Amino acid sequence: MPRLSRPRSRVAASALLALLLLLPGAGSGIGQSTSAGEQGAGWEPLFDGKTLANWKRTQFIGEGAVAVENGQIVMEPGKPLTGITWTGSPLPRTNYELALEAMRLDGSDFFAGITFPVDDSHVSLILGGWGGTVVGLSSINGIDASENDTSQSIEFESNRWYDVRIRVTPAKIEAWLDGRQIIDQELKGRTVDTRIEVEPSQPLGIAAYRTRSALRNIRLRTLS
Repeated sequence: MPRLSRPRSRVAASALLALLLLLPGAGSGIGQSTSAGEQGAGWEPLFDGKTLANWKRTQFIGEGAVAVENGQIVMEPGKPLTGITWTGSPLPRTNYELALEAMRLDGSDFFAGITFPVDDSHVSLILGGWGGTVVGLSSINGIDASENDTSQSIEFESNRWYDVRIRVTPAKIEAWLDGRQIIDQELKGRTVDTRIEVEPSQPLGIAAYRTRSALRNIRLRTLS
């Protein structure tokens, strides 16, 4: 962008503003929360807010109850896991975005372990695992979210909705939490897979570990 001199009058300032609005990228929201633009074209709801249509309670050992209450999917604590698994029509395996809102209602471990397709495999984005703060992908090259390069610590508040968006392309896996990018994982030269405990979540599922949690606004869109 060329350097512009400081306007010397209100007229000059107005002209400068008009010029900036014509520049590429102006008004695109760069630097703002990406969640503000997530409701654009192409999103398809995966949860109708009323029933578990196209979903089932994941068949873990010792899973808790799952119910729809007030437009939310509420998952009771499991021993150790409770979750839901997609049973609807086949979903894309790459070039797509998945988004949802999740909340920890009670407990101290992960309230959303989101398992999703990545080409011919699957991986899980863990939010609040290993005692409540660990975030990352499980697994990368066979290494858990607590130990691989995506591992990080985030403090989560109970009874607060968190907006999550995941993007899968042939090149990488990306994820945003409340509009802030938290995952930017290149796929070249790496293998991805899930832990054996969450294989029942495939092809698409959301689980919680010894934690009561809620989900809503689950949606997906394909990328051109």
